[in-house]
Amino acid sequence: MGVLALTFTCASALVAQARAPRAESVAPSWLAGSTCYEVFVRSFADSDGDGIGDLNGLTSKLDYLNDGTKRSLGVRCLWLMPIMGSPSYHGYDVSDYDHVNRAYGTDDDLKRLVAAAHKRGIRVIVDMVINHTSREHPAFKAALRDTASPYRAWFRFAPVRGPNNRWGDNNWRKSPVRDEYYYGFFSDHMPDLDYTRPAALAEMQRVARRWLKEFGVDGLRMDAVRYLVEDGATVDDVPATHDVLRTYAGAIRAEFPASYTVGEVFGPNDVLLPYYPGQLDAYFAFESADSVIAAVKRGSAGGVLAPMRQLMAAVPTHRIAPFLRNHDQPRTMTELGGDVARARVAAALLLTMPGMPFVYYGEELGMTGPKPDERIRTPMAWTTDGPHLGFTTGTPWEAMNADSLTANVAAQSGDRASLLALHRTLIHARSANPVFSKGALVEVTASDARVLAYARHDGVNTVLVVANLSDQPLRDVTLESQGVVARPGAYATRNLLTGRAAMRVGVRADGSIAAPYRPMPSLAPHEVLVLEFKRAGRAPQGGLP
Repeated sequence: MGVLALTFTCASALVAQARAPRAESVAPSWLAGSTCYEVFVRSFADSDGDGIGDLNGLTSKLDYLNDGTKRSLGVRCLWLMPIMGSPSYHGYDVSDYDHVNRAYGTDDDLKRLVAAAHKRGIRVIVDMVINHTSREHPAFKAALRDTASPYRAWFRFAPVRGPNNRWGDNNWRKSPVRDEYYYGFFSDHMPDLDYTRPAALAEMQRVARRWLKEFGVDGLRMDAVRYLVEDGATVDDVPATHDVLRTYAGAIRAEFPASYTVGEVFGPNDVLLPYYPGQLDAYFAFESADSVIAAVKRGSAGGVLAPMRQLMAAVPTHRIAPFLRNHDQPRTMTELGGDVARARVAAALLLTMPGMPFVYYGEELGMTGPKPDERIRTPMAWTTDGPHLGFTTGTPWEAMNADSLTANVAAQSGDRASLLALHRTLIHARSANPVFSKGALVEVTASDARVLAYARHDGVNTVLVVANLSDQPLRDVTLESQGVVARPGAYATRNLLTGRAAMRVGVRADGSIAAPYRPMPSLAPHEVLVLEFKRAGRAPQGGLP
């Protein structure tokens, strides 16, 4: 980093510089119809043969993500896991907030990546680790050495250990320099910043401004925001944490009105919902993700939509970030026991849900990955030949997965029945039809508990999703709804996944499905229908046309 400079930019100064402040309830226009793709740069594509994926490698693969045609995945947002200077392979302990990790390239490489992504209609968000730094950060090293250092105000020091937290753990770490302790919630390698003091918040706001302005990124994924402020033994969800997020996010919205902030609040909805008012733009829907995975695993639809409906009742749709699994969790295919059919169902449910969905790299191929974390973050397979399947010409930083010949871009690209083809179809459908990102979520009751059905309706467009969650063929499944699924009338339906017509549906005067509606004579095991409604004429009040 060179010589450290104590340059603070307070929230009020950022607000004063605002060009066009944006209220939190107003969505950046680019969110509409977007799907976001999470990338671990180290494992995506290596351009120089050192076995480590890098920014130039990622740039060379942008056409895979979106080349403007339906041959590409069609994503319009790219989340980069930590790319700032760090001594670790994962990057979640930052030692240099101002520059790109040298293993991944240079600052100019990032600027070229952002420019190339923007040309393809892809927005770029970067991981921002603000709960803690690396213990190798120059400011922390200076604070350890010298009790008179101004950087002492960035961190928490105490002469004795504080109390254990509610899990019985003690997060106070013994200083290697003197008889004192510093606070590090996650590890002794990761000293927490002290947001009860203005210096730490000012510095992290400066960092955010640098990445949004100097590098031109479009948003920030905020790591571990539940733990920003502690109060004695209470280390999560402290009221002061919400105050920090309001200041931080409000300043970003004011100066960068097209930006987007999304936060990690690991927990159920009752923990998540207090983080919305006046704080970050969106948060990952962990409870909804777990409900989808659980329903697909058990083959039963009961309760799967409840977490998402709870979120939609509380916040605007654009503030919801659904996903299935991320870089901290066993991959979806691993959770589902390697069952491709179940993985197809889970992906279809994710990509027809409200909000802006996030897809972890390789999930579209069915990559497996159990704990430990390194095996969740293994290299991407691009080709079916060569020693490392197109990821690198050198030795990969982590061994390829054993399933890399099938969970492989080249192997699946020409296969219309592949998991990759399913993702391409639905991601492009989201871009083309606003009902997926903005429409209401209407629960539809199926006559068989093994079938999940719901409608997406935005007042003009309607799509009905029907999924057989079981491994059994089902016949004569009928549907009915109590809520509004469409304007009254008769509709022809077409399955967006196959292009084939399904049975017509009648909608009553109150907007509900005229029961009993049977979308298909039978549903194959794990079959999913994504039925687009097209006006076909007027339906009678009492039943099907």
